[in-house]
Amino acid sequence: MSQKILLDKINVPGIKTYEVYRQNGGYASVEKALKTLTPDEVVEEVKTSGLRGRGGAGFPAGMKWSFIDKKSGKPRHLVCNADESEPGTFKDRYLMEFIPHLLIEGMITSSYALGANLSYIYIRGEYMWVYKILEKAINEAKAAGFLGKNILGSGYDLELYVHCGAGAYICGEETALIESLEGKRGNPRIKPPFPAISGLWANPTVVNNVETIAAVPWIINNTGAEYAKIGIGRSTGTKLISASGHIKNPGVYEIELGLSVYEFMNSDEYLGGMSSDRPLKAFVPGGSSVPVLPAHLIYKTANGEDRLMSYESLSDGGFATGSMLGSGGFIVYNDTSCIVRNTWNFSRFYHHESCGQCSPCREGTGWMEKVLHRIENGHGREEDIDLLLSIQSKIEGNTICPLGDAAAWPVAAAIRHFRDEFEYHIRFPEKIKNRDHFVAEPFEKVKHLVSKVIV
Repeated sequence: MSQKILLDKINVPGIKTYEVYRQNGGYASVEKALKTLTPDEVVEEVKTSGLRGRGGAGFPAGMKWSFIDKKSGKPRHLVCNADESEPGTFKDRYLMEFIPHLLIEGMITSSYALGANLSYIYIRGEYMWVYKILEKAINEAKAAGFLGKNILGSGYDLELYVHCGAGAYICGEETALIESLEGKRGNPRIKPPFPAISGLWANPTVVNNVETIAAVPWIINNTGAEYAKIGIGRSTGTKLISASGHIKNPGVYEIELGLSVYEFMNSDEYLGGMSSDRPLKAFVPGGSSVPVLPAHLIYKTANGEDRLMSYESLSDGGFATGSMLGSGGFIVYNDTSCIVRNTWNFSRFYHHESCGQCSPCREGTGWMEKVLHRIENGHGREEDIDLLLSIQSKIEGNTICPLGDAAAWPVAAAIRHFRDEFEYHIRFPEKIKNRDHFVAEPFEKVKHLVSKVIV
C-alpha cells in the first residue's frame, strides 16, 4: 500500500465536521506555523518539499510563493483555484466534498506564509453543493478561532471567503480567475505583470490549485525533507488521479509519484485492469488537454523503459511519443472507442469554452470542431486531415493563455497516432454512420482496408 497524505483520513466517520477533523490532528500545521515558524520558514519548507502545482502546469509551489512582492507594501492575497473544469478531472471536488477542513487548514497555513490577510477560494459554479460544504467548514473554523482576528493569539489576521464562478472553464487560468473574482468578464491577462507582482486588485497574489494547498499541512507537520523522500526525482510526494473510462475501478486515487503505469492500470489496489475482455487501445493521462497515447506507448516509453506515473516519465519522448501528467485526469479507452469521435468531443468543449479574446483560438477551435464533425459524420474529405494539422499549428503558441494549446494538442496527437483511423472515416463513410461502429467491428479488424489502393 502506498503512503496516503491527502486521503489518509477521508473515510473517518464525520471527518467533514470541525470536531472530528480536529480530533484527528486537524489544524496542527496552523498551530505549528503560527507558534514556531516565521512565514519565510514555511515557504522554505514548501520549497524543500519539491511540491509542484497539481492543477496541471507542475510548477514548483515554493518557488512560486517566493516570487510574491513583499517590498511594495501592498496587501497580499492567496487565491485557491477550485474551478475544476478539465474534462476527465474530478479529484479536487472529491477533496472539498469529503474533507473540506484539509483545504481550509492549507489555506490558513499558506496565507500565513505569504503574509496574506484576505484570501479566497474560487470554486466552479457547478459545484454549488460543495460551495455550501466549504462555507460551513469556514464558519466552523472561524468559530474555533482559526480564522478572523489574532488567530491563536499570534497577532496574525485572516479572512477567508468562497467565491462561486459562473461555469467558465477559462476561469481556471489564473489571470482569468482573478478578472472574474474582481467582477469582470473572465478573460486572461497578458503577462507580465505576473500575479505575484500585480494580481487581485493589482496587489501581489498567488494562485494555487486545491490539491496543492491541501498538501501543505502535511509538509509543515512532517517537514519538507520528509515529503521529498516520497515519489521519484523531481516528482516528489503523492498525486491524486481521477480515473475513468473502460476500467474496473473508476474513481479518485492517491498514488506515490513514480508508480508504474502498468501497476496503476492493472493492480487490484488501483484500477483493476480493463472493465471487459476488450483490449486497451489508448489513454489520456492528464485530462482532455494532454496528448492521447496509443497502447504501445502506454506501459513503455519509445526507448523501452517502463512508463511511470510521474511528470518526467509521462512526458518522455516529448509530444512525439509522450504526453503529460497534467491535472491527473486518467481516461482509458478500449478498442471499441472511436478516436475521431473522442477528438471531436474534446474540440466541441474547447470551442464552447474559448473566451474569444484571441482570434487564433476563437476562430481555430470552431474550425477544428466543424472539420472533425464532418469527418465523424461521414462527410470528410481527403484533405481534411492535413487541414486539421494546419489549423492546430496556427493556434498552438499564438494565444494569450494555454487554452489554445489545450485545444490544439489533442487534435495533433490523435492524428499523429491514429491517422489511419481518420482515413478510414473519410474513405468508408458508410461504415461509420452507426454511432457504435467500432463496437461490432473494432478498427483493428478493418484497418487493413485503409492500406488498399483507392481507385
